[in-house]
Amino acid sequence: MYNVIIPMNRLKYHVSIVIPNFNGAQLLERNLPKVIASANAYSMDVELIVVDDGSTDKSVSITENIILKNGNLKLIQHEKNKGFASSVNTGVAAASGEIVVLLNTDVIPETDFLKPLLVNFTDEKVFAVGCLDRSIEGDGVVERGRGEAYWRRGLLIHRRGEVNKKDTFWVSGGSGAFRKNIWESLSGMDELYSPYYWEDIDLSYRAQKAGYKVLFEPDSIVVHRHEDGSVKKNYSSLQTTKIAYRNQFIFIWKNITDTKLVLSHVLWFFVHLIRHAMLLDLAYYLGLALAVGRLKLIIKARLGAKKTAKLSDSQLMHYSQ
Repeated sequence: MYNVIIPMNRLKYHVSIVIPNFNGAQLLERNLPKVIASANAYSMDVELIVVDDGSTDKSVSITENIILKNGNLKLIQHEKNKGFASSVNTGVAAASGEIVVLLNTDVIPETDFLKPLLVNFTDEKVFAVGCLDRSIEGDGVVERGRGEAYWRRGLLIHRRGEVNKKDTFWVSGGSGAFRKNIWESLSGMDELYSPYYWEDIDLSYRAQKAGYKVLFEPDSIVVHRHEDGSVKKNYSSLQTTKIAYRNQFIFIWKNITDTKLVLSHVLWFFVHLIRHAMLLDLAYYLGLALAVGRLKLIIKARLGAKKTAKLSDSQLMHYSQ
């Protein structure tokens, strides 16, 4: 075990913080000043960009009022709601920073959260670094931010990992930093997953398959109030579950190419069909139907993902029967 002291001139990145928003007026009013304070506490200039995704509440006027008080803040508006991936892609495309930090509106960063994130980017192979997410859930706090995944019964299963290690299967789009030039080489987040879920797992997976690293940084801390977020406020439980199932299928059909895993998915597919029928799981069948409806787009995306891949699926994930 050893410590590495990095000279301050190695940490002088130009950083952009992108905040996607949909009907989060109260969250912007409460949390955006805290993000600005964290940006101002960093020793280098930080660009701030809010991307409004067709909000129908007071999000735009509140952001404009904050801009009047803070000049280093840009507002970009979508005329209609396009979903999380589209909003983030818009923000990253407009960002001038070498490193782009993504923060959801329901995320409050600690004042010194930036510096630990940026230290990791001294390694040019690092694509993304995730924050330690102190998630407010009910009356307690769950530490999130490091993800694990494994292949089981024909599906990729992902879960929260313990936060005592640096490796992670993916970096969350709600609180993470990304190297912009690699983001662009991978064409950013795939909008097939819109309106939300799995797009950050997909991007992290494609980056790793292309030979880049994704890491978790426990010293970069944010507080995340999930119950206040856009998904909980704007979508029903059935809608959310349906989208989660759909996007799980999209991820597998788009990214998994190892013969063993493809055969596993096909064989277990029929077992899952019967099991979910017995459970009367309507959301599963709605999600499957939506995924099938996007099959042509998925095949096109699969061909694109293959072009950047250097590693196999079996090199990146644990296989469990």
